[in-house]
Amino acid sequence: MANRHEILEKNSILLSVAILVVVAVGGLVEIVPLYYLKSTIEKVEGVRPYSPLELAGRNIYIREGCYNCHSQMIRPLRDEIERYGHFSLAAESMYDHPFQWGSKRTGPDLARIGGKYSDEWHREHLKAPRNLVPESVMPGYPFLATASLEVPNIKGHLETNAIVGVPYTADQIENAEADLAIQANPEADGVDAFLERYPKAVVRDFDGNPNEVTEMDALLAYLQMLGTLVDFSTYSYEDQANMR
Repeated sequence: MANRHEILEKNSILLSVAILVVVAVGGLVEIVPLYYLKSTIEKVEGVRPYSPLELAGRNIYIREGCYNCHSQMIRPLRDEIERYGHFSLAAESMYDHPFQWGSKRTGPDLARIGGKYSDEWHREHLKAPRNLVPESVMPGYPFLATASLEVPNIKGHLETNAIVGVPYTADQIENAEADLAIQANPEADGVDAFLERYPKAVVRDFDGNPNEVTEMDALLAYLQMLGTLVDFSTYSYEDQANMR
């Protein structure tokens, strides 16, 4: 047996092939079950795909590197739950490509940030973080308030997400461009139809400028929906324990 191991150690090509085989087998053992285990992601009422404006805001969140300092995963530990709320469920990230769980926190976790602060608070915090949190090391993003939101092909973005499993309907895809503007304008025609397509979506002028849809609108639409889709008050203690 030792002699056979020596053959691998002295032959770099053979060793590389053996490593690839071992990694491939290990990968298959980990990945294949995910395609047929129904319990991989629990069914949770309320979770829906992102609206076009929320999706655009999520892209800005990723573009600006917010995930480097803010996680979106509350661990099932007492101090986590007392500070941030109910621990995160896999279903809450089922439509994220890529997910934003994170592995470190320089700032607080944002999994339950939706509705915790007003739009005005978020605008001021993004423009000048230390005006609200003196000890913050977060850079300011004042340009978001003046940068017009440009999404050349939001319809194509939804179609691409649908290809990888996000259940966007034909109606949602067809109305993507209109829905992008409607969510930031509560006076627009079609708000009721929009809310039927995206239940619990927040419809309002997020950036305080009704004349233009800005990147600030998009980012706040995304932040204000995080953690708001699932009604955790409907879960009993036993249900929560079983979901750990």
